[in-house]
Amino acid sequence: MTLPTRSRTVAAERLSGRLLIGFTYVAVALLALGIVAMVMAGISPLAGGPALDLETLFDGLEGLDPAALLWLGLLVVIAAPIGRVVVAGAAYAAEADWRMVTISAAILVIIVIGVVSALTVTV
Repeated sequence: MTLPTRSRTVAAERLSGRLLIGFTYVAVALLALGIVAMVMAGISPLAGGPALDLETLFDGLEGLDPAALLWLGLLVVIAAPIGRVVVAGAAYAAEADWRMVTISAAILVIIVIGVVSALTVTV
C-alpha cells in the first residue's frame, strides 16, 4: 500500500467513524425526545406503539408526535451501519480494491433483501 493510498484509507476510516458517531448522536437525541414527548403526553413507554407508517412519519414530526420521533430515531440507528458500508465501499472503489467493493455491494444487497422481505411479510 503506497503512502497516498494509506492516507486515503485513514481518511475514509475517519469519515466512517465520524458518520457513525454523528448518526448515534442524532438517534439518541431523537429517541430521548420521543420518550420525553411520550411522558409529557401521558403515554407509558411500555404501552407499545403504532406500526411504522412512512407516509405519515414526517407529518408526525412536524407535530412532535412521540411515535414519529421514536420511529425516526430507530430508522437512524438502522441507517448508521448502512452508511458505514456505503462509505467503505466508496473508499475501496477509490483504491480500486474490487474484491472489497464486491463484498460491500453484497452486504448492501443482503440488507436490501432483508428490508424488502420485512416490509412484505404480514403478521
